[in-house]
Amino acid sequence: MSRLKQLLEQPKALVMGILNTTPDSFSDGGRYLKTSDATNRIESMLNDGADIIDIGGESTRPGAPEVSLAEELDRVMPLVELAETMDAVVSVDTSKAGVMTEVLKHQVELINDVRALQSEGALDAVAQSEAYVCLMHMKGLPRTMQNKPHYDDVVSEVQAMLSNRIAECEANGIERNRIIVDPGFGFGKNLEHNAQLMRQLTELHSLDCPILVGVSRKTMIGQIIDQEIPERMVASVVAATYAALKGAKILRVHDVKETVQAMKVINTFEY
Repeated sequence: MSRLKQLLEQPKALVMGILNTTPDSFSDGGRYLKTSDATNRIESMLNDGADIIDIGGESTRPGAPEVSLAEELDRVMPLVELAETMDAVVSVDTSKAGVMTEVLKHQVELINDVRALQSEGALDAVAQSEAYVCLMHMKGLPRTMQNKPHYDDVVSEVQAMLSNRIAECEANGIERNRIIVDPGFGFGKNLEHNAQLMRQLTELHSLDCPILVGVSRKTMIGQIIDQEIPERMVASVVAATYAALKGAKILRVHDVKETVQAMKVINTFEY
């Protein structure tokens, strides 16, 4: 049994720590380009109680430029190998089939894909492995997704898209029991859309897949509290806690220590 499967079978929400090896990610761009800094970051997150380390080599912030396959591999592979030596449960945040194929040769247990395996070859790359996959809803592409997004019913539209992607995965040999879903807060959604999704998060349980929520330090948090990125920690932890109470299984966060502490309180009261 994979370690991620064992974690997912526990009743508590899991904390996924973010490690971006990019110069331009919205919150921590450029901070972990050096191996020594990345090593310290992984050690810190594991010591603070992170269940999963999510490694990304291409920014998906609004307006972010695309990164070549070679460059993304150059960024990601050293950290995957490093995280392995530190006995971390590793997730890789990528949409490229070529990156998926290479990282899945290592002990990567989750592919976290903002494009929900819609890129060429992505379905096959995951199907040929035993890894889990997280399918995220995104309206549009990162460079343009925040240009006046519109929905008639954001919850039902997100739910329908994810249901379609789950069906496509199953048709291509990826069993539902290794699929995780992410409603994609901030990806082609304004504050009203994000708030509606969070309020009705329990409706996504009908998809019969664990739910991943990532709102840490995002623009939606800044809009709610009128604060810049460095001042969004407390509000981000509150939002993650709310998501956990709505049944989110994985919380993708920058502030691992604080989120783990919040989950300990929740777990004490709930279980």
